[in-house]
Amino acid sequence: MNDAAPFEVTSLHPAIRSRFVETANGLRMHVLEAGFETPGRPCLLLLHGFPELAYSWRKVMPALAEAGYHVIAPDQRGYGRTTGWDPDYDGDLASFRLLNIVRDALALLAALDVRSVAAVIGHDFGSFVAAYCVLVRPDVFCAVALMSAPFEGPPAWPTGEISSTAEPDIHAALAALDPPRKHYQWYYGERGADGEMCNPPEGIAAFLRAYFHVKSADWAGNKPYPLAGWTAEELAKLPTYYVMERDKGMAETVAPHMPSADEVAACRWLPEAELAVYAEAFGRTGFQGGLNWYRCMTSPGLAQALRLFSGRRIEVPACYIAGAQDWGIYQKPGAFEAMQREACSDMRGCHLIEGAGHWVQQEQPDATAQRLLAFLGALR
Repeated sequence: MNDAAPFEVTSLHPAIRSRFVETANGLRMHVLEAGFETPGRPCLLLLHGFPELAYSWRKVMPALAEAGYHVIAPDQRGYGRTTGWDPDYDGDLASFRLLNIVRDALALLAALDVRSVAAVIGHDFGSFVAAYCVLVRPDVFCAVALMSAPFEGPPAWPTGEISSTAEPDIHAALAALDPPRKHYQWYYGERGADGEMCNPPEGIAAFLRAYFHVKSADWAGNKPYPLAGWTAEELAKLPTYYVMERDKGMAETVAPHMPSADEVAACRWLPEAELAVYAEAFGRTGFQGGLNWYRCMTSPGLAQALRLFSGRRIEVPACYIAGAQDWGIYQKPGAFEAMQREACSDMRGCHLIEGAGHWVQQEQPDATAQRLLAFLGALR
């Protein structure tokens, strides 16, 4: 399934090394590192999202290392060259629950003999992992940078009569629209999602090209704005890569937005050689590992487990970074505002970077690194 050697690609900066680390949480984790040559440096742990890899941090790692940090970026459970996870849809789903992903991070640090990190930095789904890292172990994770996905806080306990406070069935409401729609996170939990994305008629590389393109600032349709609420009518204003047409899979959804040959040639942030790294990785592992994160997130059982932290705020210094053209800022109505107002007690700044969509650290790596270093520098 995932018998891969350490990373050897020409697009990786010479200051970055690839190696494997055996951990106590059942994984042999593939890790990219920079700034490892000098002992005693403060550490940064970088956590990727979907469908990404440790490789997604390649453009910011050298700058962070040059500023004096030991930078660690793992392929997380279900991704890349990391092994020890169950790739079967009917396999060990519980191991992909959010708190176990936090255990993965802690086990990696323990294996590296790192007692604490200056900051944990998470992008996309990695933002939620980073948030729970600091909620669970603020003594280990001393600061947090949340990227693209806002964190609105742990789920609250129901109040009053549960039957009277139950939310309307958003899925039925979406399906009743014309045309009928569905939410991508629940699609990612379907049995056929992995096969549809792994085996589209155009091939996995073309699917990934279209997917990365349509969520980037290169796609003219990304002009995000706040939505009024969690209703079908409001959610239907999101691009179809978030609220999909009911009878289409993700590969079919993004295929019409495949960039032209000229657009691909002009794409400096993801040239063909770099896209090939993603295509090789997901062609080898499939997407099911990453999709299992979404299956867990949309499970009522996960919300029940996370209510252990209900009412708890992120107390360590925090910042938020996203591309100004990223719909992820507003895909959950009210989350961006709740993150600043309630979820973080020491929010040092929210930065929306022009010229970037969802893949902010790849589309605008210099600006992203500058924002991160300004945040970290103020802490030091």
